[in-house]
Formats: sequence, C-alpha cells, structure tokens
Amino acid sequence: MSSRPSRNPGPWRVSTPGRVCLFGEHQDYLDLPVISAAISLRLGIEGRLRPDLHVRVIAPDISKEFGFDLDATPDWVGERFGLGAVGWRKFLINGVEALRKEGLTFSTGFDCTIRGDIPIRGGTSSSSAMVVSWIGLLSQMSDQERALSPDECALLAHRAEVVMAGGVGGQMDQYATAIGGLLFQSFFPETRIEALPARLGKFVLGDSLAQKDTQAILAKTKTRVLDIVTSVRGRHPDFSLHTVHPSEVDHFLEEHAAGDRNFIRATLRNRDITREGYELLKKAEPDARALGEMLNEQQSILGGALEISTPKIDGMIDAALRAGAAGCKINGSGGGGCMFAYAPDTAEAVAAAITALGGEAYVITVDAGTRNEPTGGPD
Repeated sequence: MSSRPSRNPGPWRVSTPGRVCLFGEHQDYLDLPVISAAISLRLGIEGRLRPDLHVRVIAPDISKEFGFDLDATPDWVGERFGLGAVGWRKFLINGVEALRKEGLTFSTGFDCTIRGDIPIRGGTSSSSAMVVSWIGLLSQMSDQERALSPDECALLAHRAEVVMAGGVGGQMDQYATAIGGLLFQSFFPETRIEALPARLGKFVLGDSLAQKDTQAILAKTKTRVLDIVTSVRGRHPDFSLHTVHPSEVDHFLEEHAAGDRNFIRATLRNRDITREGYELLKKAEPDARALGEMLNEQQSILGGALEISTPKIDGMIDAALRAGAAGCKINGSGGGGCMFAYAPDTAEAVAAAITALGGEAYVITVDAGTRNEPTGGPD
C-alpha cells in the first residue's frame, strides 16, 4: 500500500530536550510535586515516508537498527523483537499503537533516524525525549498530518512509555521534556503544570558513566514507601503524604521500625523542600546561595535515607562544591548515572573538576521543549 499522491514525503524532524529534576526526586510517582528543568542537550528524530508498510529505525549513536511492519499484530511484533526485555523498541511500537487509539492511521511506513547528545541511562530522560519526539513526528507523518500540542505529546508519551509498557515512573519526565523550561508539576488532587519565571544561568551536568537500572531502582523505592503507607493507613485511614507533618511521623508510625520512620521523614522533607523551591523559583532572580543550599540538603536526603547515591557521584559532588558550585545533587532515579551542579558563575571550573574525577561534564542551561526543526540542521 502506498501513500496518497498529495502527501509530502518529508523529511520531518522533531527534537526534544533532556531534563534535570531540581526538586522532588522520587516524588512524582507518589503524586507529590516536583520541579523540573529542560536542558540544552537534545534528542532528535528525522523521518520520511516509504512506499510500503515497513518501519525502519536507525540509532547511529548506539549502533542499533530495527524494523517492523505496520500491518503486523502487536503479538507478532512482541514475539519477533522480545519486547519484554528491549525497552526502547517497545516504547516506539507502543507509540504507534497509542496514536492509533487516538484515531490516527498510517497507510504508509517510514524511515527514521534517531540522534542526540543526552546521556543514555543517565537519569536525564533520554528515553522520554525519544518517545516525545517520536509521538510528535509520527502524528505529522500520519494520514491525518496532525500536529500535536506539547501537552498532548506528554500524555501520549507517558501512555506509551509507562502505562502500556508496565513501567513504575510518574509523569514528570514526559511533561518536563515536552513542555520544556522550568516547571512546577503537581499531580494531586489534579494535574497542574506551571511555568516558573526564574532565570537560572548555567548548570554543569556530570555523567558518572556508570549506567543504572532505572526501573529496578524506582520499583524498590516506590514499593517501600507505598508498603509503609498502606500499613499505616490500616490503622490511620486519614494518613496522607500530602498533608502529614514530619513531627507526626512517630505518632502515625509508632509500630514501625526506626528505619521506616526515617524513610518517611526523608520523603516528607523532600516534599517540603520542593514547596520551598517553588516559592524561591517564582522570583525572576532567585537567590543563588539559597537555591544551592536547598539542592545540597536534598542531596543529603537522597544519599542518606533514600540510599540512591554512589561513591563516584558523591566524589563528583564534593569536587564540584570545592570548585565553586552553589549546590549539587544526584539526578534521576540514582544508583549511577548523572549528578548536576548549579554553577552560574563557576561552570567551567566545576566542569573541569568533574572531568578530573573521570566523569563527563556538560555545561548546560534551561532549554525549550519539543519542537519541529529544519531538516538537515544540527541535533
């Protein structure tokens, strides 16, 4: 089956940024607020129509290629490509199915190439950037030639990457990368996405070059906190992570071990730091020292009670602080991957310090969300 004669064969190109989580790490899957920042490292997908129903995807950055046919059943595709174990291919096929459920159709296949400079499996949402770009690209290459809004891209990307894939994450990554900029994201009692006006200047992203198992780390941390909450609600039905004060933990968790109580206190302090960060970042020119101190306190929680930091990342953070960073924290689920330093005046010195410890450093700024790009342009 071929495309309609009137169709533009392409190419089209969509790019999407990675992200850092300034405040609220390990909070979005609890429906607690987070503050995200899209970063000036991006992933782009370029595509053009084919005269048949085949889809061919090339990812030169990781030396991977795969394909599937649009008229194949999901069961056949899953059996052929082992999608239970191969995340990125599963996400792309899920994206096609998610768009079909929205009424979009594909009477022709396409050739696509994925390129980007976001660290892979580093906690900077390279997979979400890929899925958001894919959703935005495919919608325009569909028979309906539909251009989706960033919010629509975020929701459909979350459906493809998390819901349909059986993942354990929240919605922060998809909104952060699709909408871009500096965002306050709240998910209870309803979703609220608010752009923040703060002008922050330079950060340094430090990749420890130690890849991590994001889903395993998220599942472990999420399961622990939800098991505690379920147990507490058996005795105190009104207990809520949204409203409980840290001073009430001993009362509500009187039958729990000290480790559980400390874990919940850390979760609540993480929640409250996020709220304090929101107030700070509502200012166009926030106090850099205050922001740095809040990042450092959050890192003490993530590396302490939540136990998601690593010795190498701790060393990179210490080096960045000695080089003049205002504040630092691990980024993403933890257990490897990246950290970042807020260094509006000392970015180059901080980057050098991270590199000297064997990390890979990127000087970054807050960037825009997903967008259509001129074809043939830079990634």
